[in-house]
Amino acid sequence: MSSPSIFGEEKNPRGIPKAPFIANVEEYIGSPDSDVEGPLKNLQDAIAKYRYMDANMTQRRRGLEDKIPDIKKTLHMIEFLQERREGKKKAGDEDDMDDDDDKEELEDTKTPLTTTFELNDTLYAEARLEDTDTVYLWLGANVMLSYKIPSAISLLRSKLDAAEASLKATIEDLEFLREQLTVMEVNTARMYNWDVKRRRERLTAEVAKKKG
Repeated sequence: MSSPSIFGEEKNPRGIPKAPFIANVEEYIGSPDSDVEGPLKNLQDAIAKYRYMDANMTQRRRGLEDKIPDIKKTLHMIEFLQERREGKKKAGDEDDMDDDDDKEELEDTKTPLTTTFELNDTLYAEARLEDTDTVYLWLGANVMLSYKIPSAISLLRSKLDAAEASLKATIEDLEFLREQLTVMEVNTARMYNWDVKRRRERLTAEVAKKKG
């Protein structure tokens, strides 16, 4: 008699199947005399699939945990550029500034911004940023596009929201996967121990029969 399918219909929100707990090994394999080699192989195959998914999810989590700080850093910089432009525009519209502090603020907004930018993990270079309403964003695959500052902010915020939601879902999936791995490992141990007990009982019965 063929063993039932390992996975049922129940899944988590991202489609990862839930591992069933095998409470009755004899009922699961079909009869007291059924072979456990096939069902044990099915359990081991399921464990291998869960471990493969776990490795992929772990790699995905690390990628997102590296990506999110970069998006935040870029977003903060572009928001700063927007605030600087808005401050410059506001200062330029104020023609009746008599206060020395206001004049000093106006001069500051007209001065090019001196900053540093990252060339790699340990190397930075100095740059002077003139007033601009356009920024360039890396989109991946060696693709860079220019955006107006408001469009860039909108894009980065949407990417940040998506990345944070994806990270949350990935962490939930990892926790779910590890629970299913534990269940499958327990199932495998229970089936193996049940088979060992059955073999001992058969051996004992054969010895008693010969003595009788």
